[in-house]
Amino acid sequence: MDHSKDYKFIDLFAGIGGFRIALEQLGCECVFSSEWDKFCQQTYLANFNEIPQGDITEIAENDIPDHDLLVGGFPCQPFSIAGVSKNNSLNIKHGFQHTAQGNLFFHIVRILKEKQPRAFILENVKNLLSHNKKQTFEIIKNTLSNELNYQIYYQVINASYVVPQNRQRVFIVGFKLPLEFQFPDFKDQKPKIKDILEPNVPDKYTLSDKLWLYLKNYAKKHQSKGNGFGYGLVNLEGITRTLSARYYKDGSEILVPQDQKNPRRLTPKECSRLMGFPEDFKIPVSDNQAYKQFGNAVVPPVVKDIAIEVIKSIESTRKIKVPNSSIQLS
Repeated sequence: MDHSKDYKFIDLFAGIGGFRIALEQLGCECVFSSEWDKFCQQTYLANFNEIPQGDITEIAENDIPDHDLLVGGFPCQPFSIAGVSKNNSLNIKHGFQHTAQGNLFFHIVRILKEKQPRAFILENVKNLLSHNKKQTFEIIKNTLSNELNYQIYYQVINASYVVPQNRQRVFIVGFKLPLEFQFPDFKDQKPKIKDILEPNVPDKYTLSDKLWLYLKNYAKKHQSKGNGFGYGLVNLEGITRTLSARYYKDGSEILVPQDQKNPRRLTPKECSRLMGFPEDFKIPVSDNQAYKQFGNAVVPPVVKDIAIEVIKSIESTRKIKVPNSSIQLS
């Protein structure tokens, strides 16, 4: 990893900078970032002293600096189970047919085609693999492998080995040269939710009697129908459900039990910890915006573990056999 300072990367669909945190911890340099959401831009500015460029669809690929690594969690709502269900109910197209969000993948493609970075790391929801009878992921694989000639690897990774949260995401790694790569052996650190909780939490995070009664009745109703909808009261010795961008609505998927009180929702600081962000990460926005931001974020320690292996592969001096040639990496 001695050479990681030589690596330049671009941070696409940057959100609040989860990828950037991981790569900067390895000594890599961010030379370009893009994020259109104005509230995410505020958080990004507070933590990196830089406002990301805006809408990637309006940025010409030849205006983007040269870089070794392209990273990004391209918008996942068109492919998520919740997103598909919502769009179906509203008769809205999803996946690549979602005109605004789904097609953003192809802006990654045009940048890869123009800039030809040595590698990329992309992240999305697990449902991307099965979306539209697996056709969506086939298009992605075909585009990256056959059209752009990247060697790709992908794996579903649950961040629960390093943060106390069940959070499964698919990571796609690609190399311009045919390098050997293996995802890391993720060692379970057995994180517990109790270790990220703040000691003194304001009463505003405690559920009102009315909301708590509603959630209990709602859960009962759905239990009787045999489905799993309902609140998630956490076991403090265990892990939580997935933190989603809709947590700001009522916080019901992750509720913390309290003595002699109704349960409470997590604070933004606790959400930051639940996602593996550093203790000094600044949260300059409202609680509702913070919940959305962390719910959409990537888990930096997971990215860091993957990036270590990506850089190792690039740095490898193994001879890679290619038809009619032998490439020596340096």
